[in-house]
Amino acid sequence: MNGTDPRKRATGRRVVLWRHGQTAWNLERRFQGTTDIELTEDGVAQARRAARLLASLKPDAIISSDLQRAAATAAELAEITVLDISYDAALRETYAGVWQGLTHEEIVAQYGEQYAAWKRGEPVRRGGGELESEVADRAAPVVLHHAEKLPENGTLVVVSHGGTIRTTIGRLLGLESHHWESLGGLSNCCWSVVGEGARGWRLLEHNAGTLPEPVLGDDD
Repeated sequence: MNGTDPRKRATGRRVVLWRHGQTAWNLERRFQGTTDIELTEDGVAQARRAARLLASLKPDAIISSDLQRAAATAAELAEITVLDISYDAALRETYAGVWQGLTHEEIVAQYGEQYAAWKRGEPVRRGGGELESEVADRAAPVVLHHAEKLPENGTLVVVSHGGTIRTTIGRLLGLESHHWESLGGLSNCCWSVVGEGARGWRLLEHNAGTLPEPVLGDDD
């Protein structure tokens, strides 16, 4: 499951998983994977706007993928909060072998059967690359390690990539890997929030671009 000692739960710790800003390959619908692509001017502006919102959450720590599109996004929040950024290659996007650099249409045309199997939730090494479970194996422990260092009610911001964020959330929530796709994608510079409660981690916000609102009602 999430590997956290149950006696240490219900601390109110919160993890914000923030996807990087827009890149040229995003616009071209090219599979980036571990290819190191920089932000567009619009991507920098997206990061700057989102950072102003996330700074109001008063984060205690920032960790980031070392790929430049994530690092540049994280830098906008670090500048406002005056927090150091801890970079970790384990937070990189999924390595997808020969798929990397191809457009969505090219992948479907050349690797249609493999693409369809992945969308069905089958364990697939896209382009000969990593399994989604392997991405979670490397990324989720890093997130948990830093989350466990937070003070009570503390907030960690994780700057990463859409696929890595989805698999990490799936692992933290204890979902079977074939259900991870049901979480849906993240838009550029949007984020998801998981919070730690009495029964472990729960999803509080997904693909959000505004600040979390309190849950008022029976599900609080």
